[in-house]
Amino acid sequence: MTIPPKNQLSLRLVLIVPYLALVIGLAGTIGLLSYLTGSSAVSTLSDQLLIETVGRIGQAVDRHIVGSGATLEAAFPDGMPAPTTIESDLANLRTRFWIATSLHIDPNNYVYYGNRAGQNFGIYRHSLVDGELRIKLKPEDRRDIYRFKGINGDLQFDKREERLFDPRLRPWYKAGETASTDTWTAVYIDFGTQELVATRARRVLSVNGQVEGVVATDMSLRALNDFVRRLKVSPKGLAFIVEPDGDLIASSVSPNVRPVPGGASARINAMDSGSPLLTATWMEVRRGLVDRNPSGLPQTLVFTDAGGQRVHAAYDRVRDSAGLEWITVVAMPRADFMGGVLENVGRTAIAALCASLLAVLIGLRVIHWVTADIKRLSVAARQLGEGRVDAPLNLLRRDEIGDLARSFAAMRDQLGTDSLTGLANRDAFLRRVERDIASHRSGIGAPFAVLFLDLDAFKAVNDSHGHYAGDQVLKALSARLSARMRDVDLIARFAGDEFVVLAAGIESLADLAAFRSRIVAAFAEPIHVSADDGSALRITLGCSIGEARYPADAGDANTLVKTADRSMYAVKFGFGAPDQARTQST
Repeated sequence: MTIPPKNQLSLRLVLIVPYLALVIGLAGTIGLLSYLTGSSAVSTLSDQLLIETVGRIGQAVDRHIVGSGATLEAAFPDGMPAPTTIESDLANLRTRFWIATSLHIDPNNYVYYGNRAGQNFGIYRHSLVDGELRIKLKPEDRRDIYRFKGINGDLQFDKREERLFDPRLRPWYKAGETASTDTWTAVYIDFGTQELVATRARRVLSVNGQVEGVVATDMSLRALNDFVRRLKVSPKGLAFIVEPDGDLIASSVSPNVRPVPGGASARINAMDSGSPLLTATWMEVRRGLVDRNPSGLPQTLVFTDAGGQRVHAAYDRVRDSAGLEWITVVAMPRADFMGGVLENVGRTAIAALCASLLAVLIGLRVIHWVTADIKRLSVAARQLGEGRVDAPLNLLRRDEIGDLARSFAAMRDQLGTDSLTGLANRDAFLRRVERDIASHRSGIGAPFAVLFLDLDAFKAVNDSHGHYAGDQVLKALSARLSARMRDVDLIARFAGDEFVVLAAGIESLADLAAFRSRIVAAFAEPIHVSADDGSALRITLGCSIGEARYPADAGDANTLVKTADRSMYAVKFGFGAPDQARTQST
């Protein structure tokens, strides 16, 4: 009988230990590659989504404030001297102020003027046809309130205010009187509505160049706050707009005002918002703003909050020529978009381990099969980081890597697709225009045109029947417009009720006119949708269309769109007010 040496290792152990080490090493390597690839891809995509979202908020702010300057210009065009007294120019004042409040009735529905004699004149619009004239001609008088309909409607006396209103003592008058250009008052809480309001004011000079009075318009920030509150960043993400001192203007997770003893209200600072994530994000953004040149914005950042979670954020600064300066911020915890990646990593490692236990050859085959697709996903992530959102990623797998690829592709598609209508979004449209420009310059592309579409009186649909009905109209109209496009054309939702179209192969103005007529035809038939209460609606909409041709009108994508936008505004406002939307319940 032979006794084995005490230190002899069994063949089974010799084979199993290296094999297990190989299996564990392979499984670990696959898990690490999956995690790094998924983390890199999703981090890149999340930064793109954050930048796009903060850009959407900035665009909403721009659209909210852009009308205020035009409103003041319509009320008192630059260079027009102020009348010595209000009664000497009452008819003209009423006409101009009605037109001014028609330009952007939401939010600039109130325009008013006070002069150094203590007189006051203002028009407040309750709707497209209902107006209210507020006037006082003597400094010791109370203001009289009149109701009327239409631009030249008869004045019906409503009431006389009890409190004495002296425009010369109001903050907007003092701010406008001392500023050489348009200026914004500080954001304040409206006494009646308890909501945030900002006022834009401009001084008006006499024929002798002396300050004769101040014209101003109020801008309610309620719609802006509603827009931010409706944003869906991520399950635990947030978005907010804040002034440089930290006072909240709008927030998706907290109010912007709070009640105080005595029935009044006070503004809420980001540091006292009650949201730990909002407070931590603002602290990091404020620190970044100190060291960041404004030309370097928008900017992304990653930080760890007090609870130990990693947070991704993006921020930008909104400024205008009248002194407005706001900060827009979007943030979301890393866990919101990394949970699926971690689950996929675990499943991938287990799958690799089981395959390796069956046979080394099969394991090596699986490793090659897996890493090849991971490499393709990594290449797609790198292309995404370079801005190629439409780079192909054909991974037709039905395992965890396929789940990750589909998740990646779905998240990537969000960068190029409008979630409501399913059309291309602004970024996807601009990239397509840039590609067609590059093709034309290389000698293989044809001239084309960009058309800018703005629905006439679409807001009336939302106001009368609710946003659900408005959304249904946008989706139905998008489908109708898409059906009239050729395979070589592209239609995109630019913002709100605005659309842009790339019409390929437009060689002449005749081609452009023929293409435009196809779009006009889409508005000929009524749209049938359901209102919020379930009732059937029959809605007819009009459309203002602007256009720009490449290369005749502009040489780059942004200029083409801006040229078409300006052309649309010339159509919309240069030849009279557009028809209102016509709706009929059935």
